[in-house]
Formats: sequence, structure tokens, C-alpha cells
Amino acid sequence: MANETTRILGLDPGLRRTGWGVIESEGSRLRWIAHGVVAPNEKAPFSERLLHLLEQVGEVCAAYDCDEAAIEEVFVNVNPASTLKLGHARAAVMLAPARAGLSVAEYAPTLIKKAVVGAGQADKSQIAFMVKRLLPASGEVKADAADALAVAVTHAHHRRFKAVSVRGAA
Repeated sequence: MANETTRILGLDPGLRRTGWGVIESEGSRLRWIAHGVVAPNEKAPFSERLLHLLEQVGEVCAAYDCDEAAIEEVFVNVNPASTLKLGHARAAVMLAPARAGLSVAEYAPTLIKKAVVGAGQADKSQIAFMVKRLLPASGEVKADAADALAVAVTHAHHRRFKAVSVRGAA
């Protein structure tokens, strides 16, 4: 039975900077495709910033012909207003792949760190280092895009293990 290639879009949502990364997963093999950051104009009205996120992430889905998407779950901030705004940004970012017909998986930040670095309390530099090791073709990746690629890698590992356990149960 041949391994199926799946193109995964990883998303690290933020109102100022939303990181995205696209990888291909075939069995246990991962291949970097692209990455970047969507940065709405910080002076634009809130609704326009959200619309910008929705539209730009939608363009990424289409441009890279993604099959599935994964997004980092929101963490609760000390400032409730900031948490709420991040939740709005996350919703806009999550709706883009859903609108394109993709399933969207969600992963907790600690799970992503553990999957990529091996420790749930890893910092951004450790994540970027491991992303570069796992996806050497990605080159130097800035924090937001590295986090998004880490989300995609986490999804690739988790979807693979789900498929193995489902086949093993049959």
C-alpha cells in the first residue's frame, strides 16, 4: 500500500502577525513547501484587519493547493481584551481554510512544543531550531512562520498515528 501525500497548512494566528507554513507529509517523510507571515495594517480598523487575515490565508490555501489545515489553540492571556482580540483573529484565520473546504485541526501550544522539540515548555528559538532540522529546505525561518510550520509538523505526526491506530484496529 503506497503512502498518500497530504499537503498541510499550519497556522499560528495573531492580529499583528499570523504565521503560515505549508508542508507535504508522505508516511513519516515531511517536505517543506512554503512559509510566510500575514501582517495586516495595524492602523486599519479592527474589522478590516480581520478581513485581511481571512482573505490572505484563503489565498495561501488556494495558491498551495492544501489538503488539510491545523491551527494553534488560543492561550489565555493576562489581559482579557487581548485574549478576546486574539480569539477574533484566530476565528478569521480558521475560517479561511474551512471556507476552502479543508478540515481544520486544533492543537494546544504545549502539545506542539512537545511534538517538535520534545519539551512542552520550549521557547521560540528552540522551535525555530528544530523546524530547521526537520525541514532543512525551509532555511532561516522567523518565529511566527516557524511556529506555523511546527503546527503543520504536529498535525502530520498526529494524523499519521491516528491512521496507524485505525488500521491496526481493523
